[in-house]
Amino acid sequence: MDLLADLQARGLVHDATDLGALGARLRQGPIGLYIGFDPTADSLHVGHLVGQLFMRRFQLAGHRPFPLAGGATGMVGDPGGRSEERNLLDADTLRHNVECIKIQLGKLLDFEPGPYQATLVNNADWTARVTMLEFLRDVGKYFTINQMIAKDSVKSRIDSEHGISYTEFSYMLLQADDFRHLYEYHQVELQAGASDQWGNIVAGVELIRRRLAQQAYAITHPLMTKSDGAKFGKSVSGAVWLDPTRTSPYQFRQFWMQSDDQMVAVYLKMLSLRPVAELDGLIEQHVAAPEHRVAQRHLADELTTLVHGQLAAEHAAGAASVLFGGDPTTASAETLAVVGGEIPTVALAGDLERTRVHELFVSAGMAKSNGEVSRLLAQRGIRANNRVLDEDGLLRESDQLEGGFVLLRKGKRDFLLGKTSPRG
Repeated sequence: MDLLADLQARGLVHDATDLGALGARLRQGPIGLYIGFDPTADSLHVGHLVGQLFMRRFQLAGHRPFPLAGGATGMVGDPGGRSEERNLLDADTLRHNVECIKIQLGKLLDFEPGPYQATLVNNADWTARVTMLEFLRDVGKYFTINQMIAKDSVKSRIDSEHGISYTEFSYMLLQADDFRHLYEYHQVELQAGASDQWGNIVAGVELIRRRLAQQAYAITHPLMTKSDGAKFGKSVSGAVWLDPTRTSPYQFRQFWMQSDDQMVAVYLKMLSLRPVAELDGLIEQHVAAPEHRVAQRHLADELTTLVHGQLAAEHAAGAASVLFGGDPTTASAETLAVVGGEIPTVALAGDLERTRVHELFVSAGMAKSNGEVSRLLAQRGIRANNRVLDEDGLLRESDQLEGGFVLLRKGKRDFLLGKTSPRG
């Protein structure tokens, strides 16, 4: 299956200038393509994964990706998809955000020297030094106001109660000039992006045609949405970030494990790098027995590995197993440390034989009093590493797991992790 056919089979083609012409150009040899990410935060989120992996697919097919960090456009703000103007960031914050995003992109694209090497570009490098008169002369004169206000992103804002500032109105021209610059200086012939960027992307194609008398190409992929149609973004509550300090690898994996049964097949095809035929088989298994969550598990493991690495993915899966009924005595110290990042933890004295769980649960706020703990013990409702504790609530030295951990459980789902000095 060629690249465009594969993208279509995955539902990743929303709009394109001319698929026939683009297909012919791709068959001629490597092409440069870019997708832009405005660094309005110091981390990308799961909604950006479609675009990042879109570039990865092109790179794996022998093309050259140019991820663009919008150090300049990020200071202006894209009006698309917003009811009012965003808060503008200062240059130092944007520089910091760009550096953070570069690290995340490096996990999904190959930046090592070679014929298909990814190249990170920052539009501040060529935009910051352009004067307003130069911009009006070299870019503005190629567009009419009629064209610009007809674009959905602009039109919707003009019709809103907040209107649109001249700053945001100019965003389309800045993005168009980015495409022109990359075409002229880096031989980037294709711009891709989410479907809500179509108007801005086509503006770049038009600028290249009018100013350089050359043909460029445009393609967009659908936005990744939730089952209710809402898109994933950084401004919504519960955003899932690619930065492990914002969203832990465990939480990242659990996000995909909890994917809606109606959407998981869509996410698999949009995000997985596995062949479509293999995904069709997984989806058939999912449809036949959705309660087994086969599709969710494959999606969660693959994406956690891509974003956070193999070890982090394995420890996140191990932590999930422990917290959902698995045997903690087989878990590694690293896996138990991941567990400790997701549940309350307490320090344990060196002598476990003299340690009662009463004080541990009370100090962690998981019981109101020693009496409550005693009642739970009498009801056989407290366990240490799946061992039902006696009514005295005393731990044993044999309860100590790898890394000096002891996993305590009250009832079915309330966990508490104790930590002593490691064995030996």
